[in-house]
Amino acid sequence: MGPHSHHATASHRGPSSLFLLSETNTVRQYTRFIIEWPPFEYAVLLTIIANCVVLALEEHLPRGDKTALAKKLETTETYFLAIFCVEASLKILALGFVLHPGSYLRNIWNIMDFFVVVTGSMTVFAESNVRVDVDLRMLRSFRVLRPLKLVSRIPSLQVVLKSIIKAMAPLLQIGLLVLFAIVIFAIIGLEFYAGVLHKTCYTLEDVRKIRLEGEVPTPCNTDTTVPQDKIPSGAYRCDHNVSACREEWEGPNFGITSFDNIGYAMLTVFQCITMEGWTTILYWMNDALGNMFNWIYFVPLIVLGSFFMLNLVLGVLSG
Repeated sequence: MGPHSHHATASHRGPSSLFLLSETNTVRQYTRFIIEWPPFEYAVLLTIIANCVVLALEEHLPRGDKTALAKKLETTETYFLAIFCVEASLKILALGFVLHPGSYLRNIWNIMDFFVVVTGSMTVFAESNVRVDVDLRMLRSFRVLRPLKLVSRIPSLQVVLKSIIKAMAPLLQIGLLVLFAIVIFAIIGLEFYAGVLHKTCYTLEDVRKIRLEGEVPTPCNTDTTVPQDKIPSGAYRCDHNVSACREEWEGPNFGITSFDNIGYAMLTVFQCITMEGWTTILYWMNDALGNMFNWIYFVPLIVLGSFFMLNLVLGVLSG
């Protein structure tokens, strides 16, 4: 080897790992070979999958008891943690810890792996040292991050996650547009529907007791003593022989599903555009006000809010 080639090799030496191991150090070269060795990658992948299976087999029993299977599986916790610790240690030895580009903690997926190892070690330490006053459930909850280690092993998943993260800025703009639509519809609802869902049928025997026609009370417009031509078509009438329509009810869903103020109105509009039970709200409005004009509000709400606005999110993600 000539002097020029020797000089080139020396100038291309990378920074030392942990201030101890140079780029040409035998230990560091072996650890670098191990972490890039496909069987090692597959072994770690299988360990993560096995850990996911163990976490999924937990069962709740009364008085904090555990099934025999759960007790056996709990003993595997230390082994999983040991494997993850060995993996993190090998990577730190091979790549360096944090100070230079390309080191272990300069990669976001490695930061997550390191966090999983540290919180797992804290859990084991806290369980072995009972005197430490730590909420173990809080520490143990960090174990749910372990399935995310799969992401750092499967490049195609990383692509999907990176795409979602890149789409955050356009999604924020779509979110503002959806919020604007919700506020507009909430204000319209506030004008037309404020306070209409507080009438329902009360029994004549006990004026404080609501008369149930079905499983839940239904809003009413008036009772049958009022002439037919005085009430809107489709509105609900109480039977005046057994009940009276009185405006003392808190409203459906403990008064939350209503248009009484802008907060409740926005919540109700959001429930409608997610299409979760919006027909029930429409029928309540029909019972309270008649079915002549309610469709003018609810049809545009579903077409614009649900079919159009919410699906813009999917358009941004696919783009």
